Amino acid sequence: MTTTTTKEPAQGAPVAPSGRGGISQSVNDSLIVARRNLIRMMRIPEIVIFGLIQPIMFVVLFSYVFGGSISVPGQGLSAEGYREFLMAGIFAQTVTFATAGAGAGIAEDMHKGLIDRFRSLPMSRGAVLTGRTLADAVQTALTLVVLAVVAVLVGWRAHEGFPKMLAGFGLLLLLGYAFTWIGALIGLTVRTPEAATSGGLIWLFPLTFVSVAFVPSENMPNFLATIAQWNPFSATVQAARELFGNLDPAYVAPDAWPMQNPVLASVLYSLLIIVVFRTLAVRKYRRAAA
Repeated sequence: MTTTTTKEPAQGAPVAPSGRGGISQSVNDSLIVARRNLIRMMRIPEIVIFGLIQPIMFVVLFSYVFGGSISVPGQGLSAEGYREFLMAGIFAQTVTFATAGAGAGIAEDMHKGLIDRFRSLPMSRGAVLTGRTLADAVQTALTLVVLAVVAVLVGWRAHEGFPKMLAGFGLLLLLGYAFTWIGALIGLTVRTPEAATSGGLIWLFPLTFVSVAFVPSENMPNFLATIAQWNPFSATVQAARELFGNLDPAYVAPDAWPMQNPVLASVLYSLLIIVVFRTLAVRKYRRAAA
């Protein structure tokens, strides 16, 4: 007859908590982390205020400085036509520039040791990043609401009805959420929040400006026009214009597939970015937190 004994851990020895599994638990953990980040944003309103200033400046400057100076298909050199053409690009730029803030926030949490505290809890590993990106998506949605009001004040209108307008903003938010996962990966890779901010912006400028956001691709050299037409950012901009009714009825889209099917291309691009960069970010987080 044999007996087995259970070995007790030595007094004072750290015991690693066991993470709770299951999709429902992962969702619950993500919502808790998202709530924590939203409370933090509410307690530091400067984060939201400063996040609004830049897109509002872009709306005003581009509308009144470049309006009437850039030819828009079907509208010519018309200030009103350019505002209609511009706003989808400004909306898309706003949601993608939130990437830098997402990366800086995660880098700051890593730098301050907050991630180590999350590690000590029995929670899903991916919940920390998912909660953070969800909170950033809520902040981006609030920014879009304010920006839409400013756009209406300068003369922009959505002409295809409320459901299509909501669908257009939904595609913009989906793109913004996809890009926050790129920001999360950058935040986990660099050593300081300052580096995360710089790294989160340096690639966004060519991505947003070599696109159809601010000028038609027909006005670009052939090689740049091809890049702009296949740019994931351009697909969402074009899809938003189509759903908002901001394209001239006589406008003929370029032959590139994303420009011919912008709504479908926007959804596919955004989902692909989420799948790829969420996988990479969670894997990086697990290695960093190991």
